[in-house]
Amino acid sequence: MRISRRIALGFGLAGVGTTLAGCGPNGSAAGQASSGACGAWGRGPDGQRIADRGDGRFMNPIVAGDHPDPSIIKDGETYYLTFSTFDAYPGLMVWRSRDLVNWEPLAPALHTPIGSVWAPDLIKHDGRYFIYIPARVPGYKSIYVIHANRPEGPWSEPVDLGLHDHIDPGHVVGEDGRRYLFLSNGDMIRLTDDGLATDGDVQHVYDPWQYPESWDVECFCPEGPKMLRRGDWFYMLTAVGGTAGPPTGHMVIAARSRSVHGPWEHAPNNPQVRTQSREERWWSRGHATLVEGPTPDDWYLIYHGYENGFWTLGRQCLLEPARWTEDGWFEAVGGDLSTPLPMPQGGQAVAHGMPLSDAFSGDRLRSHWAFFRPGDDEYGRVRVADNTLHLAGRGEQPADCSPLCFVTGDLRYGVEVEIERDPGNQAGLILFYNDRLYAGMGFDDAGMILHRYGEERHRGQDIPPGTQRLWLRLENNRHLVTGHFSLDGQRWQKFDVQMEVSGYHHNTAYDFLSLRPAIYAARGGEARFRNLAYTGMCDLER
Repeated sequence: MRISRRIALGFGLAGVGTTLAGCGPNGSAAGQASSGACGAWGRGPDGQRIADRGDGRFMNPIVAGDHPDPSIIKDGETYYLTFSTFDAYPGLMVWRSRDLVNWEPLAPALHTPIGSVWAPDLIKHDGRYFIYIPARVPGYKSIYVIHANRPEGPWSEPVDLGLHDHIDPGHVVGEDGRRYLFLSNGDMIRLTDDGLATDGDVQHVYDPWQYPESWDVECFCPEGPKMLRRGDWFYMLTAVGGTAGPPTGHMVIAARSRSVHGPWEHAPNNPQVRTQSREERWWSRGHATLVEGPTPDDWYLIYHGYENGFWTLGRQCLLEPARWTEDGWFEAVGGDLSTPLPMPQGGQAVAHGMPLSDAFSGDRLRSHWAFFRPGDDEYGRVRVADNTLHLAGRGEQPADCSPLCFVTGDLRYGVEVEIERDPGNQAGLILFYNDRLYAGMGFDDAGMILHRYGEERHRGQDIPPGTQRLWLRLENNRHLVTGHFSLDGQRWQKFDVQMEVSGYHHNTAYDFLSLRPAIYAARGGEARFRNLAYTGMCDLER
């Protein structure tokens, strides 16, 4: 793939550039605080919560925040992982781990917008890496594939496979040595040997296990087939029950066959994973893959779920131990994931995650940033120089200006940034779900702007008309959002409207996203952003 200088400089494609210390005692990454100081979790960069507690145990989620539909491979002693990224570009960040709990981001794999990216499948075949990607724009959907020699990239441009009626591909090599994609609704199609085209027609090969009619679910919706060959058996893990909706809906079922063509036998202990009650810590648990741990024959399920009461954080990545039974099936043994679990044995920790604070040093935007639904020329809006992010205006307001966002996984956090704007420009700091639902503060020539419910309200009483430099601060404390602003970065004034944002999520506004800190620049000219500071705040209540 040819990557233009503009894209390369706009977004640091060489990787996140995070430099943290190596590993500390008990295999924990150095710099990750003991859980005793901050409740159930360890603490990583900027005080973000992390799974590794530093005491030989971990507390889910393993990747906090909106990281749905995990797709994982074990490549020697190293694991690689990616997630659905929907409308965010660059997308499909590839992560690396050696212990299944601590994950370091490498680089995004997808740069060319192809629409909203749903559940991908990351695989390795004959020494080459592939990601199969379902994506859609209004009026068109398909499944694409990209490929690379290394997980870090560079990755190819997307190849359209022409599969317009399915989502959620799952790659497997059949007993005949041929390559296949399993698809939603129990269907399958053969691939060419290079994996870059289909070979034949879609076949229906599997009718998923049916749960009792009395259960509270969103829909049947069979999706997310994840394939494993172990011995003489092919195992298929499928998600049913709907992605969101009732907390007890989404679940994991399993089937096995000696041939990819079937017949497929339902597991006698289905469902493998399911939230039993809305009182549990994790809701809507599903979309699972079986993966062997660092120690041979030590197995785990990796999947996603919503945190109880925090649909706003999106579907977070969870890890649960599993074991094989004498009859050749498996079972999950982590319970409801409400308590710490032993760290996988035999692995080596890497420094988890990356800082979200950004001094905008260097000449490129760091890779945790992503545009919401970018246009083809979006990268041209970005310039990083002199410790400043220059962002050219687009559209009229956050709804149509493609804000720059990043994912957070903290229950309580604060974000602060200095903003300088050109006359005629509008800029601000917001918590952004989608183009219909966001909240925060902005300012333009007329003064301050309150963003709430995805609407704008101008206020003339807060700052002098024509103000071009303003410091803004937002704190989200378990859905209660408080704003502050300052004309000099020293003396702060509390914004007199506080907002409750617990309803800013998929079950309200669709799109399968999360509420994310974001900066925006709209209308003419540009806005300049400096010294963005993110702080994950200790939460001792849970």
